Amino acid sequence: MNEKIRPVSQADLDQIKRVIDSSGLFPSENLDEMISDYFNNSETEDIWFTCIVNNTPTAIGYCVPEKLTEGTYNLLAIGVLKESQGKGIASEMMKHIEHLLKQKGGRILIVETSSDDAQIAARNF
Repeated sequence: MNEKIRPVSQADLDQIKRVIDSSGLFPSENLDEMISDYFNNSETEDIWFTCIVNNTPTAIGYCVPEKLTEGTYNLLAIGVLKESQGKGIASEMMKHIEHLLKQKGGRILIVETSSDDAQIAARNF
């Protein structure tokens, strides 16, 4: 499998919405507002990343610094296109964010999932 993890670009958004809908993360119509600060504010510390498989965004991750802390980050979303789940992509995404946060001096990564039944697989992961 030809894959690469990199920051999200604006050109990825339509496919990222497909990933979000497929994985049931949150309503994809919320993405534009959620990610606008990332694209419009060079000072933001938000981290949006994607896994590109065969030149197509196939996964999404979203991580932010936890307020009022130093070196603590919160992984708010991680999702993989339904037909690509179970292939180790989410594990690679987690390795990527853990490595990136270590480089930034991060000490703790909070990973929490919704109690919604649609997120059972994510909680098990």
